[in-house]
Order: sequence, then C-alpha cells, then structure tokens
Amino acid sequence: MGLLALAVTLPAAAAAPAAANANSRAVSKAATGQSRPQLQEAIQEIVDAGIAGVQLRVHDQRGDWAGSAGVSRLGAAAKPPTDGRFRIGSTTKTFTATVVLQLVGEDKIGLDTPVADYLPQFGLDRRITVRMLLQHTSGLFEFTGQSYPDGTYVAGIPWSGKEWVDNRFRTYRPEDLVRFALSKPALFAPGTDWSYSNTNYVLARLLIEKVTGHSYADEVQRRIVRPLGLSGTVVPGTSPQIPGPHAHAYYQYEEAGQPKTVDITRQNPSWISSAGEMISTTKDLNTFISALLGGRLLPRPLLAEMLKPHATSDPTSDYGLGLFELHADANCSGTILINHNGSVQGYATLMYSTPDGSKSLTASLTYVDDVAAASSLQGVYTTAVQMLTKLEFCGG
Repeated sequence: MGLLALAVTLPAAAAAPAAANANSRAVSKAATGQSRPQLQEAIQEIVDAGIAGVQLRVHDQRGDWAGSAGVSRLGAAAKPPTDGRFRIGSTTKTFTATVVLQLVGEDKIGLDTPVADYLPQFGLDRRITVRMLLQHTSGLFEFTGQSYPDGTYVAGIPWSGKEWVDNRFRTYRPEDLVRFALSKPALFAPGTDWSYSNTNYVLARLLIEKVTGHSYADEVQRRIVRPLGLSGTVVPGTSPQIPGPHAHAYYQYEEAGQPKTVDITRQNPSWISSAGEMISTTKDLNTFISALLGGRLLPRPLLAEMLKPHATSDPTSDYGLGLFELHADANCSGTILINHNGSVQGYATLMYSTPDGSKSLTASLTYVDDVAAASSLQGVYTTAVQMLTKLEFCGG
C-alpha cells in the first residue's frame, strides 16, 4: 500500500471546465450547503467497492462542498464526520518541504548546499544537497525497505504484518531511522536518478531542527498551522491519539490460520516521522494547498523552485520539492494538476489542486489494510482517484 503515496494517472476525457472565479473563496460559506449528487454518489460507490469510509471536500467556482459515506467505525452505523481528523501519511512531506523552503528564503539553509554541512554527525555523501532530499534524488536507502535494480530486496523496519501490529506503540528516534538507512547501500549516486524515499524527509526534519534550534513540530505549528488557522492539524510526535472526531482504521492479518482484524487507529507514528506522521482534516488540507499554491506561504521564486518538475519513475508525473505534478497530457483536465497523496496503515489521503490553488479536492479514505488483499484494494483506490478527480476537474 506504499503505492498510495504516489500520484495516480487520470484517464483522458473531456476538457476542463471554466477556471475558478478569483473571488470564489469569498462566497464559499454561502455555497457550503449546496447539493453535489454526483460526488455523493461517487463516494458511495467507493464504499460499496470495499472502502470502509470516505470524507471528501472540494473547492471550485461553485464554492465549497463536503460529504461523507460509509461508516466511521466497523459495526456501527454513523458515517465519518465530514470534517473529521485522520492520519495524512505522505501528504506530511508537503508541509515538511514548505518549512525547509521557508528557511531557504530566510538564508538559514542553502538549497544546493551539501546536507553534510548542517548534519555532519551522519557522515553523509557530500554530493547530497538539500534539494536532493526534497526532490528524492539523493539515492538514500528507504528505511521501510528497498528494492535494488538487480532484483535484490533489503528489508527495512517493521511497518506491516503482525510484527508491526504487536509493536505499533514503539518509539523510533529520527536519528536512528537515518542511521539505519545509512547502514545500507545507496540505491544510486546522488543526483543521477529518482527514487521515493522516506529517509530524505526524516533528514529534512533533522535539518529544520538543527538550523532553528526548535522541534520540527513547533516549526510546523509556528510557520503553517497557526498562520493559516488549521485548527484540525496536529504533529503528533509519539502520541498515539487522534484528537477530536475521527474515523477508525483497521489492519487484518492471519494468525493460527485465521484472519484477525485489529483497530489500529491508535498507533505511535514515530516510525514514519516527518515523512508521514501528521494528522489533519479535509478542510485544513484544502486551506493549506490553496494557500501554498496561491503564494501565501512562500515567495514566488521559491514556490517556482518547489514546482519545478523532475522526472520520476512514472512517465505521467514529475516531482518537484514535496509536490507531484500530473502532466497535462496524462489527465482528463487538459491542464497540469498538483498533488501529494499519502497513506499510512488504514488511512489514505488525497490532495489535488490546480496550479494556482483556485480549485482543489481533498479526501480521506479509511479501510481494512489487508496485505493479502492489497492488489484488489489498490484497484479500488485507483478507481476512486480517477472517478473523483474526473468529476471535480474534468466536468463530470
């Protein structure tokens, strides 16, 4: 299910609807109660296909709409709250990258400076720059496990199966995650290729803490959460709780030949750290991506650096610095879409926007994470992404 963190190709279809009115956000409150039957039917179809619950929010020229379908908890009748909190997984990376780039703008970090200059204790290859961390071009081993070009697979820390379930409240120090990754062979020479690696963003956290003298959580709160009024967004650290209303997530594995389903809503997210630990809401993610792409969090030159595309392993998308770019000719909208989805056991997050932030879609899907059924679950997820983005960005 690590694939959920990557962008998903959208099908070719109709041209995009008219651009969002620049003043649409001002009327969003009046539009909140509007009916969007196609979107409501779509999220119900996703639930019918096997997802436990869906929360969806869109913002466009018609204003804001939020809806939900399915159940908040298995065996109960209540639907997920339309603005409930959830674990956002790798969407956390966009927050982390934004803080690093703010520090670049303050001349506290050099984007093309060797990371070793700031974090000498790790003995990093001096060819690895800050940009390479945010861009996933460092070649560093992925601490959750890495496949090499020759077909060799080297296991990482436990993050799935019964072993993870039994130890899901364990605390990992970010320094230990990095040292574990550095004990394994690099995937490629720095800057010569692209490979998605959570290790890059744990190093980015340590970089933030080194140059500011403050915790990663404090810097995210001070620089993003409080200025934007993101009242449902949390950097949990080692806390296992999801505070406030939320839908539950589950994990299924086999024990003594029988399937066993466990509620894993409560877990210690330190295993994924600044690469995927955060908790948020669809409303907060909507506000965040719109503010970021609208130029409220970064100076325009640094926002341009963030959006500068670099080829990935997927021919339909590129990666900037903490954001994916879906090619205009690879999706039905006929224009570029910006996104960073995420997943963490039982939770999947969608965050899509037009490049100017005027139209956005954010969602949370909760499900029973089952290794044995991963392939079929991935198919449901892919279909869900295609259906929702087609409805919002492609006129139906």
